[in-house]
Amino acid sequence: MSKVVLIRCESYDETKVREAVTKGLNYLGGPGQFARSGEKILLKPNLLVAEVPEKCVTTHPSVFKAVAEAFLTTGATISYGDSPAIGSTQKAVKKCGLLEVAEALDLTLADFKNGEKIFFEQGVQNKNFFIAKAVLENDAVISLPKLKTHALERMTGSIKNQFGCIPGVLKGEYHVKIPDAHDFGRMLVDLNNYVHPRLYLMDGITAMEGNGPRGGTPKQMNVLLFSDDPVALDAVVCRMVGISPEYVPTIKFGMETGAGTYLEDEIELLGDDFSSFVDDQFLISRKPIDAYTKTGIQRFVKNRLVSKPVILSEKCTSCGTCVSMCPVDPKALNWDEGDKDKPPIYNYTQCIRCYCCQELCPESAIELKKPIFRKFLDLFI
Repeated sequence: MSKVVLIRCESYDETKVREAVTKGLNYLGGPGQFARSGEKILLKPNLLVAEVPEKCVTTHPSVFKAVAEAFLTTGATISYGDSPAIGSTQKAVKKCGLLEVAEALDLTLADFKNGEKIFFEQGVQNKNFFIAKAVLENDAVISLPKLKTHALERMTGSIKNQFGCIPGVLKGEYHVKIPDAHDFGRMLVDLNNYVHPRLYLMDGITAMEGNGPRGGTPKQMNVLLFSDDPVALDAVVCRMVGISPEYVPTIKFGMETGAGTYLEDEIELLGDDFSSFVDDQFLISRKPIDAYTKTGIQRFVKNRLVSKPVILSEKCTSCGTCVSMCPVDPKALNWDEGDKDKPPIYNYTQCIRCYCCQELCPESAIELKKPIFRKFLDLFI
């Protein structure tokens, strides 16, 4: 029976967060269940990009601080970090508020820039990864995901948080090689099974709904979630916001690989009442994800059914982030005749619907739009 702990916490006040983290860990036997004296423990927050905590893009520094303090009591050596999609780890930890906490607690910033190739024999779809030294040089990982929506995978949660264990620009290569959301989910599960964090502690005090994982809207959810089963934790979050867990590829394939369970009768809920956190108004796509088709007439039809990224010209500042982050060659969006004073334009025949542009737009200027044909079909479904 997998255990998922839900603890109510209604603000990022450090005292309240510390009390909530302590309470949640105690339900699972305390931090000593997950770290021992003399071990090297890596704290892996979600640091998608360098953003201030108020935007709810990253794991909040109050949560990070409370977890670090708790695990320091075990006598373990604590390091921390992540590999952002854009920019350096150093820039991200500073702007996200983690650097100040880390310096006060004398935590080491781990190496997420360099890495090594590894072979994971137990991988179901992906057996080869290039993993950050931060993971390889530590005895165990404590994963600190953020509760957010995600255009490609429906939600970013416990399992997907380990994508940051792949250094920098290499992440874009995975989107090119694995454009299908289901296959991408399988890759994330294999990666998570290799990293195999000992504990997952999700920051859902203020979550992100809508156009996540960067451009969405902060949403007060007042919850911290704890589990050593990432599938169960993510499934509980899905039921909390009204989406079927089976519709999230990382959850479905996570259970298939034995990483955990999403079945309600196999999950024991501890802590505060689950029903008090349910929010069926949470903005998230609640439909199954369509399979991606690479070539031929199926691809032609598919591109007229799958939501496409669209630039909102009134919000676009022509910063070029979307152009630089598009992983395909030739790019699916670029400057019109080199004019960088206007918003970039898409070539949708090149677009693989990875949504990297939407995910990383700093101005929330890219949204997903259903094609007209898909809207018509939806009327009869």
